[in-house]
Amino acid sequence: MLPRATCEVDLDAVATNVEVLRTYARGAALLAVVKADGYGHGLLPTARAALSGGADWLGTALLQEAVALRQAGISAPILTWLWSPQDEHLTDCVRTAIDVTASAGWQLEALTAAAHASGVRARVQLKVDTGLGRNGASPAQWPALVEQAAALERAGTIRVTGVWSHFALADAPGSATNAAQLRAFDDALAVAAAAGLTPEVRHIANSAATLAAPAAHHDLVRPGIAIYGVSPGGELGPPERYGLRAAMALRARLALVKRVPGGQGVSYGHEYVTPDETTLGLVPLGYADGIPRAAGGRGPVLAAGRVRRIAGRVCMDQFVLDLGDDPAREGDEVVLFGSAARGEPTAEDWAGATGTIGYEIITRLGPRIHRAWVGAGA
Repeated sequence: MLPRATCEVDLDAVATNVEVLRTYARGAALLAVVKADGYGHGLLPTARAALSGGADWLGTALLQEAVALRQAGISAPILTWLWSPQDEHLTDCVRTAIDVTASAGWQLEALTAAAHASGVRARVQLKVDTGLGRNGASPAQWPALVEQAAALERAGTIRVTGVWSHFALADAPGSATNAAQLRAFDDALAVAAAAGLTPEVRHIANSAATLAAPAAHHDLVRPGIAIYGVSPGGELGPPERYGLRAAMALRARLALVKRVPGGQGVSYGHEYVTPDETTLGLVPLGYADGIPRAAGGRGPVLAAGRVRRIAGRVCMDQFVLDLGDDPAREGDEVVLFGSAARGEPTAEDWAGATGTIGYEIITRLGPRIHRAWVGAGA
């Protein structure tokens, strides 16, 4: 039986994108970010594909994602960074040599307790806020955090394996904010060195900086969205400019095809009315599946040989296409997004049509959509 819709992930594209990104890294190690279920591509399949493409590290936002990688038998270095007090996965992270990020004193205290409970020296990376205003110790908090970490390292409780930060405007490579953040990062590294810390890796470069800011590469780069062949956006342009190719395609099959007269209102609110007699095609995907409701009248879909816009509103389970007089029948495939090289709309096209970013388009797809992996390791 054919599924009504399929999210197809090309693992060869993931591996090849990592290989391409390694050339941009210019000798720096590469950490492949596989958070959020591999940006919607599948945590374990994409992690393995990234490693096969030459990734040195893996990175996850949540501790439970990192633990899942270890439980699946992945032995590569893993960094994780977003956690709250009493996170139940902390001790497992310490016990299995996962690098855990600390941005505050209470986190170092929790890591100390986890190290004592597991009988293993905790691997810790310190994060400094150089201007994003999000996670990380502020410049005022940084010296105290470093001193606390240095004392714990001397006591044999933790090993400070890294110092890192994150850009706010890496997709605008010439921004003065980026230069200011690099200076702040250098200052933070100097404070760590003065305290006697010698981290294995220092890193600040995300996808955009990996591609366009070689001065920010340091010891390691952390591409995320670029691994999946989606542009970081901003001033960087399409992924094809960098030799990257989309790893995800979203396809569906027409559930109903029918002729209607001119003047027919389509979907809730009749925001679209057929100008002439035409053929309507019903696509069985809606906002419950992660299709943006804002895509009504805007979302591009390849159907019956041409790219067309959604006719009227996106509903919970379905939307409609005006197919004109082009031949179509139930079961015909339509492509919401995929490869520009194949003439298909892309995640970037959907982002532009709905006022968001490619990241959101690929990570919001729901569990009702069938997943399929192709390529080596599938």
